Amino acid sequence: MLNEYTSHRRVNAHEPDRPWAVYLADPDRRFKLLCFDLDAKTPGAANAAARDAEVLSGLLNDAGLNALVCQSGPAGGRHVWTALADGIDAETVATMARLARHVCPTLDLSPLANAVTGCVRPPGSPHRNGGHSTVLSGSLSILTHPTGTAAAVRTLVERLAALVDDAEPARTIDPRKPLPLDDHARLYLAGPRRELPAVSADALREDAASGDASAVLWRVLIGAAAARWRHADVAALVPTSPGLEHIRTYRDRNERKPRGQIDAARVLRRQWDKAVKYVASSDRQIGDDPTFDVRADAIAAHVRHIQTRADAATGRWSRGGGPADRRVLDVLCVLALQALDAVVEADTRRIALMAGIGRETARTALLRLAADDWISQERTAEGPHGAAWKIGPQDTIHSPLDIGRSQADPRPAGAGAAERTTLLASLTARTTDAAHDLFTLGPGLGHLAGNTYAHTSSDPQRTDDLARALGATPGQMLRILTRLTTAGVLVNNGNGWHRPTHDRRQAAAVRLGINGRLVDRANRYAIERELWAWWQAEESWMNAPRRTAPSRRPGKGQLSLLPDDGTHAYGPYPRRADGRADYEAARRELVEERNGIAARRQPEQAASTNEDASTATDIERMFFDILGAERIA
Repeated sequence: MLNEYTSHRRVNAHEPDRPWAVYLADPDRRFKLLCFDLDAKTPGAANAAARDAEVLSGLLNDAGLNALVCQSGPAGGRHVWTALADGIDAETVATMARLARHVCPTLDLSPLANAVTGCVRPPGSPHRNGGHSTVLSGSLSILTHPTGTAAAVRTLVERLAALVDDAEPARTIDPRKPLPLDDHARLYLAGPRRELPAVSADALREDAASGDASAVLWRVLIGAAAARWRHADVAALVPTSPGLEHIRTYRDRNERKPRGQIDAARVLRRQWDKAVKYVASSDRQIGDDPTFDVRADAIAAHVRHIQTRADAATGRWSRGGGPADRRVLDVLCVLALQALDAVVEADTRRIALMAGIGRETARTALLRLAADDWISQERTAEGPHGAAWKIGPQDTIHSPLDIGRSQADPRPAGAGAAERTTLLASLTARTTDAAHDLFTLGPGLGHLAGNTYAHTSSDPQRTDDLARALGATPGQMLRILTRLTTAGVLVNNGNGWHRPTHDRRQAAAVRLGINGRLVDRANRYAIERELWAWWQAEESWMNAPRRTAPSRRPGKGQLSLLPDDGTHAYGPYPRRADGRADYEAARRELVEERNGIAARRQPEQAASTNEDASTATDIERMFFDILGAERIA
């Protein structure tokens, strides 16, 4: 049953005997009331909603806005209210809601994202399942005698933006170099140790046992890694810090059970290394660029518009090649957010690997999306460059700063960058969850099953809700969910479908005999790319102007400081006896070389990053450190 209020009338002195709600915005679509509606559909979600209510009321008070906290009904949800003496524009409120949702996952965006129909039951209003909205803290005078200002709301948005970006690291790590290991053989990021970011420090103090303990642990670990902590620093806090509950215990249905010492250490090691790698490779752009926030705001608004359109056309993505099309569209949106540009250069192999599909599937998906005006091709592939695609049919991207915003409603500082961060995080998580061996075609469960899994979480969801989100019929969705449950990657506890405590996708892929399929595909595509680059170099050599003196190209593995056209790490392209290119020999040589590198890399992975420098000769160190040379084979 949905929350629907179908009649409109003024409320008089007699309180209605049925649930009733009030609009948050006036007829001019400016918000005079703000209410953060925190849902609670399960006992665990009720605890999480209470925790999120504390976070939001604290943020409101810090921004100069008085907070009134109510229990919305018998399930334990929360409403956090504040009122404004002067109105605030709908766009700022929608931005505030999206950023708050990133910090407080139980927040329902609907009331704050719609200035026309957004409404919430006020204190005292009945709940459809019994009981009333009851005041827990604060005074009703906060709503009857409003004192909040638009400036305070913008301050709140700026604080939320800082919280969102606090845990996102600056990209200061060279991705071509292996990460260093500490004295305990655990990864870390070099640099002076700093205080934890605010969002991670808050997570460390959270009662993680009452909510999603793994999500709380992740917020702690990425902040610690970004602050240049070591594994031992976090391990020392495990016995006493509430936010590290996921290391000490695991959830078994509705209770948490203690882990053994070996299992707890294993969980921390795995999650710590994962967090360090994430921080090291995170593509956050920071610095003194005064245009970054505006450009981030523009591309975030553009991507959000495309995603909203796609979410409204759910039936488009559930039939035929639709599931693969949606993955490709999401991948292009991720690339656009990373590049801060709606036009991105991406070859089909790169798109395919990010989406977890084959390159031919990616190629046909791009053609279908272009035919339906979801994307357009700006440039065709040429030489070493892939095709350039533009997401969305619009010719230009307009910044919301320039549309319908008066000087009285300036954009809160940092909001654009934070909006981009939230979109990038959610889309990356969705594409990563769906791109797995288990969700490939053939013996795998298929693309739609992967997209369905990507829409689930640790919170139970009903079949009908997932069917609406994926554009499938309830019967079709039930069959998919049953297959996912049979594979062991989803659980139905009677309240709905949700993910188990541990990720079981790899175990399911092993049982189906398809574990490693995407890795094999990535290796095959890497060889194909290298073969193409090698042949491109050969063509450059053949088409170069005739040389006046005989010259000999560097052979395989030889270093050339000033390479001529056509120089390649593998030397001249193999030729048959008749002088024609020998493609089979070239492929065989590349495969043998890659297999040899992989075999040599096994013992090297356990060594520290300083070993290469210590074994290099003085001449090699001069090439590497002074001239910036790299090994090419």
